[in-house]
Amino acid sequence: MQFSEVIGQKELKAKLVKMIEANRLSHALLFLEKEGAGGLALARAFAQYIVCENVNKQNTGDSLFGDSLPVLQPEDSCGKCASCIKAAAMIHPDIHFSFPVIPKKSDRPSVSADFMAEFRQYMLANPYSNEYNWLQFINAENKQGNITSRECEEIIRIMGLKSFESEYKILIMWMPEALGNEGNKLLKLIEEPPPNTLFIFVARSEELIIPTILSRVQLVKVPPLEREEIKNALIKRENATEQQATEISGIAGGNYFEALQLFNHVEENHIGQLKVWLNSILKTGNLSQVKVIDELAKMGRERQKQFLRYFIHLIEHAIRMRALGMEAVADSGNAELNDFAAKFNKFATIEQQEAITNELDKSIYYIERNANAKILFHALTIRLYHIFTHKVVILVN
Repeated sequence: MQFSEVIGQKELKAKLVKMIEANRLSHALLFLEKEGAGGLALARAFAQYIVCENVNKQNTGDSLFGDSLPVLQPEDSCGKCASCIKAAAMIHPDIHFSFPVIPKKSDRPSVSADFMAEFRQYMLANPYSNEYNWLQFINAENKQGNITSRECEEIIRIMGLKSFESEYKILIMWMPEALGNEGNKLLKLIEEPPPNTLFIFVARSEELIIPTILSRVQLVKVPPLEREEIKNALIKRENATEQQATEISGIAGGNYFEALQLFNHVEENHIGQLKVWLNSILKTGNLSQVKVIDELAKMGRERQKQFLRYFIHLIEHAIRMRALGMEAVADSGNAELNDFAAKFNKFATIEQQEAITNELDKSIYYIERNANAKILFHALTIRLYHIFTHKVVILVN
């Protein structure tokens, strides 16, 4: 994967190239991202850049981590040399991957190599995916993905070997949050690595990484994507229409994976579902609520998040309409959305809309952490009922 295939992140790409130009690259980097910002894609592109034969022709021959004078580097890997072709196909012998897996056999913990064929197949098709969908791809169901003690031992063994083709050995660890205390086995390797060894950790939660590893890495923050970047990517890569791309990029919240999920379910009638749900809260009563909750609980985690994010998008649209007027926001091209937002403004004050948005955000957070869907939507329905009918703003720490 080349930098040009990574959506947006122009400043960060330039920063990574500058690190190499100035020979100021740390032996261990942590790409910290929000979901869908492209951290893993960026790590793959950076690894390909480092092993690219034409990029390395520009080097002085000094170590990537040395103190020699800066050398002007190309902005991207060539994509044509043997190293680039192998790196793009995720088969370069000096670029290794570590990621959460489940046991393949009950009598021994699995390592990433046991699932490398599946991981390669999945990530080449879904470079902006998340760990939940990856684990579902390997039929994890409700099993937790882990990076095991045996995996750490395998990393120590592999990274202690000489490189095969490139001057550098690279390990990309996706989701180091899946490391428990067994990750301490890697400390000496990270602190005193063999020459020309690079570790790239790609994570979403700084708090879930064990502190001993966190203290030994250089932090590189990967910002969420801009709306325009997501919009342009959807039009160019997915042949989305201008209207589809505009609406989806507004909902996705800087998350290209979420944008793809929304695009793949673009025919789903979220507004229709919202109307039924809100009617059950405000008019039709308990029996209708139970039926709606059952339907929402069956949708699956990603679709539940999409549904709630769409509700947040609708509220944001309603607030803009309230502040700027119908004409100022009607250029979305979606008459149904405009009509719904206008009606929503009639029975919900801006304070209530803010309270509802907070409740929806918290529900998305709990869905991501495998909350029981039926209980979650039942509780959310009760909270929305009180916000709407009793003008009560419920805030829970």
